Amino acid sequence: MASRSNRRSAKRAAGRRRLPLRSLLPLLLLCAMLAMLMLRGYVHSEILADFRVRPEASTDKVPQKILDGGPVIDTRGGKETSLRLPDHRIVLTFDDGPDPTWTPKVLDILKKHHAHAVFFVTGTMASRYPDLVQRMIDEGNEVGLHTFNHPDLSYQSTGRIDWELSQNQLALAGAAGIRSSLFRPPYSSFADAMDDKSWPVTKYIGARGYLTVVNDIDSEDWRKPGADTIIANATPKGGKGAIVLMHDSGGDRHQTVQALDRYLPQLQGQGYQFQNLTEALQAPNADTPVTGLDLWRGKAWIFLVQASDDVTGVLVVGLAIVGGLVLARFGLMLLLSVLHARKTRHRKFRWGPQPVTEPASVLVPAYNEAKCIESTVRSLTASEHPIEILVIDDGSSDGTARIVEDLNLPDVRVIRQLNAGKPAALNRGLANARHDLIVMMDGDTVFEPATVRELVQPFADRKVGAVAGNAKVGNKDTLIGAWQHIEYVMGFNLDRRMYDVLRCMPTIPGAVGAFRRSALERVGGMSDDTLAEDTDITMAIHRDGWKVVYAEKARAWTEAPESVQQLWSQRYRWSYGTMQAIWKHRKAVVERGPSGRFGRVGLPLVSLFMVLAPLLAPLIDMFLVYGLLFGPTQKTILAWFGVLAVQVVCASYAFVLDRERLTPLISLPLQQILYRQLMYVVLLQSWITALTGGRLRWQKLRRKGGVSAPPNMPAQEQRVMDGRPVA
Repeated sequence: MASRSNRRSAKRAAGRRRLPLRSLLPLLLLCAMLAMLMLRGYVHSEILADFRVRPEASTDKVPQKILDGGPVIDTRGGKETSLRLPDHRIVLTFDDGPDPTWTPKVLDILKKHHAHAVFFVTGTMASRYPDLVQRMIDEGNEVGLHTFNHPDLSYQSTGRIDWELSQNQLALAGAAGIRSSLFRPPYSSFADAMDDKSWPVTKYIGARGYLTVVNDIDSEDWRKPGADTIIANATPKGGKGAIVLMHDSGGDRHQTVQALDRYLPQLQGQGYQFQNLTEALQAPNADTPVTGLDLWRGKAWIFLVQASDDVTGVLVVGLAIVGGLVLARFGLMLLLSVLHARKTRHRKFRWGPQPVTEPASVLVPAYNEAKCIESTVRSLTASEHPIEILVIDDGSSDGTARIVEDLNLPDVRVIRQLNAGKPAALNRGLANARHDLIVMMDGDTVFEPATVRELVQPFADRKVGAVAGNAKVGNKDTLIGAWQHIEYVMGFNLDRRMYDVLRCMPTIPGAVGAFRRSALERVGGMSDDTLAEDTDITMAIHRDGWKVVYAEKARAWTEAPESVQQLWSQRYRWSYGTMQAIWKHRKAVVERGPSGRFGRVGLPLVSLFMVLAPLLAPLIDMFLVYGLLFGPTQKTILAWFGVLAVQVVCASYAFVLDRERLTPLISLPLQQILYRQLMYVVLLQSWITALTGGRLRWQKLRRKGGVSAPPNMPAQEQRVMDGRPVA
């Protein structure tokens, strides 16, 4: 006995351990994508980049021998010396690369003319184009450091300088398996341009083991003066040796490439040799192999950088897709809802030749609805349409059935059953219903007197098999209730109009829907195959060839979740159940007839607008945050307000169409910032549950009985329906 108890305890503990992990996975996925985006921004000099350039300062603290000396400055081991190149030796140096367009062209020309050079690469570019760094080394060139993000180091702390050097070395290790002892400061010039701000940096870098390399000659190719001028600027006078500054990145370098192809053979003809720096100085190679942990750290860095570029590229494509889907959805909703409203509100519009007057059976599945059930039943007894009311008590433990029985209301029957779930309760009610028109509602919902009448009128059309009513939030006085109110009016209302026109309504809401008995019986009744039995049955009815329409005047007021936890549970079940229903009916895509039409129109639209677009929608917010912090802030803000303006237009139209006050729309911007994020994470969790083969059980929401009557009914009617005084 004790062992069985221990096993049950172990199973419960294991379940508790698995649940938090599945709940955390969506957040971890979002954090991973954000980390990739941040890494990409760092490597592209959008994060932590410093573009300040210090103006010239005095030279009082710089030794005169440095100012008058050569372009190779050695401050290692406390020394303060400099070197010049021998005559007829030229060291071509290229800054700011490697560049995927111009560096290969420069390397091709160097190889063509059997020349070597030194490439002072930035860590950002070396990380992004490691193959070009490897090619530089393979073809006998030297590679030096030009910092990681190209900041003016005279503004930076020693910690930032160390970071720039170590990150640059990390990139070189990953790209070509080397480290370099050559360094060129960004924005450097000639030795005599060293000043009191840059000299301390040069000494500190020398203390870290680096040779600082400036230049004798600036080709000024960055000015793009033309190939002839570049050649003239880069030619030493009197056969002297020189370190020549050029660029293989930072913009259009076609003039540099043109000049180089003429410059090399021209000066080689004058007896010049084009060597890398250590060759010209007859010193050991400055690039040494990296092994062990440093090599693998470098390779891991390059892998992460490449992954961040790939992931960001996918995210950008996803952003374009979701942007297109969002705009397409808004456009379709506006256009088709206008068409739907014009059609159904035209004075000559009729569902059929005669109004529907035959009675209907209203099924109310109830499980522990003691706080709500009296209001629900009393609202039905005020119906303007003849009905019978069947309350199917699904094994409640709070006296729900007894409350209804004690009301002693006419045409109200209570059916009790052991707890078997909502689909079973509805099927039990269907089996006991007397009429051919079946209305289904939730036990926490109240109907207006005209709701049932409006809900059954579309059955005047013999082709109509099911009708979706207009579910509305009754407890909208709280902020979270107001957000759900906006969602119900804007999303569900306009969506259903759109799907009605397209003849592919995906869901009859459980709170207010009507069915033809024959339609239900032909598809086998309510199924418990999915957690979204309302979506499942709607898709099945479509596939059976019936029309499913929307009755906007059939209003029902439901109690929405009032806590984040309850809302999470509800939407998690909806999202997961919708995915299950789509998967269950996937064969409709290849079938013929009405089933194929729904499969090729309805299922793609539902998948795009209810599953894929919401799944990708967090990209909008990720790029928004990134743009506000690191990107073009003004453009980002304008883009966000542009999307918000579109949403405001759609929401305002939906509220006007539904004759709702516009006041709740004041909270729409906050809804987009907070509420929408919660829905994203819920959908991600649903995806992970589906992909990992997890099971999700029904979760009963705790009700407070806050919706006792339709909010727009006169107070006297509310008192009568509620059976007690109303404040």
